[in-house]
Amino acid sequence: MTAPPLQRQASSAASAWGLGAARADQSTPIRARLASLAAHLLVALIALVGIGGATRVMQAGLACPDWPLCYGSLLPGRQMNLQVFLEWFHRLDAFVVGMGLLVMAAASLWWRRQLPAWQPPLALACVLLVAAQGALGALTVLQLLPFAVVTAHLLTALLLVALLSACHQGLNVDPAASLAQRSAPAMAPWLTAFTAAALLLVLAQCLLGGLMASQWAAGRCLGSGEACGWLLAHRLGARPAGLLVLALAGLLAWRRPPERPLAALAVGLVLAQIALGVLSLRLTLAVPGVTVAHQITAALLVASLTALLVRVRRPVTPPLELSHV
Repeated sequence: MTAPPLQRQASSAASAWGLGAARADQSTPIRARLASLAAHLLVALIALVGIGGATRVMQAGLACPDWPLCYGSLLPGRQMNLQVFLEWFHRLDAFVVGMGLLVMAAASLWWRRQLPAWQPPLALACVLLVAAQGALGALTVLQLLPFAVVTAHLLTALLLVALLSACHQGLNVDPAASLAQRSAPAMAPWLTAFTAAALLLVLAQCLLGGLMASQWAAGRCLGSGEACGWLLAHRLGARPAGLLVLALAGLLAWRRPPERPLAALAVGLVLAQIALGVLSLRLTLAVPGVTVAHQITAALLVASLTALLVRVRRPVTPPLELSHV
């Protein structure tokens, strides 16, 4: 007859990063609920990045000429068309994400004694970032889409994706495994640094892509041969970023077997990102869906690498011995 430790081992090994709700834990209900909230907000935020990309490629950034209302109303009526809808829905999703982050921050402060010490400051940092995101969104409209503000708007969104992914991973831990983890070997610092370097390089590549996109450099280069330097820089930057992620996935598959599914996801996202980038150029940016998918994949890659960074900092839980009676 197998002793109860086998059940604890199976439950602790069953956690893999995803965009679904966190596993409920009766001993820490507030932690499980906040992990679930962070996961749902991460989904909404990645959708927001995609909607923002669609707003840009459809040239709908100024479809609502005022801010925060749209044609002086919460819900534009006769002015509604596809471009107005994209800009209006982008603002609506941003409002929902902002309210959700405020709820998470308030709950983290109220139940701070039942949560890790890092959770309230991280939740407050998310609120500050979303406030900055809203301010940058207002400036994009009021200052008529300056490329520096548009790029900062995208980068802030990706940083928020990273923070929410870290929050979800940090909260989605099996507390029952904590005693075993205390005696487990510490993770090699170089692997943590390697993962952080991959994340930073991908964020830098996203910044290059944002600068290129906000100046319509790819379209100008393909159409008239102008601004090709931005396109070249983005293409050259994709090589070291992609190679570093692939090397990281190989290292994690070797050194950290529990992280293999998430590492495989990162590899798939890198390959998809390269394919979408090539396809968008082959199609001369004529298919908005491909360009938007390219941006969504970048956000998913940032979330995945952040999740890996949090996970590799945890010691590996040693196998629990089985007892028989």
